[in-house]
Amino acid sequence: MGQVVLSAKNRQGKGSGEARRIRRAGRIPGVLYGRSGKAISIDLDALEFTNGIKNISESTIVKVEVDGKSYDAFVKDTQRNIVDGNILHVDFYEVESGVAVRARVSIQLKGNAIGVREGGVLEFPLHEIEVECLPKDLPERIEVDISDLKANESIHVRDIPLADTIRVISATDQVVALVKYAKEEAAAAPAEGEVAAAAAAGTAGAAAPAAAEAGAKDAKDAKA
Repeated sequence: MGQVVLSAKNRQGKGSGEARRIRRAGRIPGVLYGRSGKAISIDLDALEFTNGIKNISESTIVKVEVDGKSYDAFVKDTQRNIVDGNILHVDFYEVESGVAVRARVSIQLKGNAIGVREGGVLEFPLHEIEVECLPKDLPERIEVDISDLKANESIHVRDIPLADTIRVISATDQVVALVKYAKEEAAAAPAEGEVAAAAAAGTAGAAAPAAAEAGAKDAKDAKA
């Protein structure tokens, strides 16, 4: 997939009233934060932005063109209307070519684990890791192959194969994926033969006191 390009305009007006006017015009107010700390107020076409970010992740670098000048940036935050889900505001963070950045990259599992095919249950506790690298080396997502993962085995952050140009910031002992055996109902419940034996023992145990009571009654009647 090619880099997402978003067209924007410099936004001169400020305040909630101006933001509402921009939204009524089918655009989204936003801010582009530069690495030097300078912020540029912008607005973007709402439909173009919504369609453009459908298939990107937090670590995807997009190109924002503001009145003819291009910026490579992350989409750092989007504010949505809690009622209709429409985007109300967006924040971008500029990245500079040749300068390392830190970003959280999502993890995507692929393959069908051996342990799952044998009856185990796959657990996926870690969905993203933090890395540091140059913008050109930053992956949109990291694929982890779990095909060879057996029951009672796990994959840790340290096991993820990454390019030498990428440094992992997250703790390397964190578990990414593991396969556990599910509790078997048969193991928890007594076997059929055990149930029958227990029932028979219970019947015999109940019959013994009854027989003793009947014998005692007969002896008492004989004496009388």
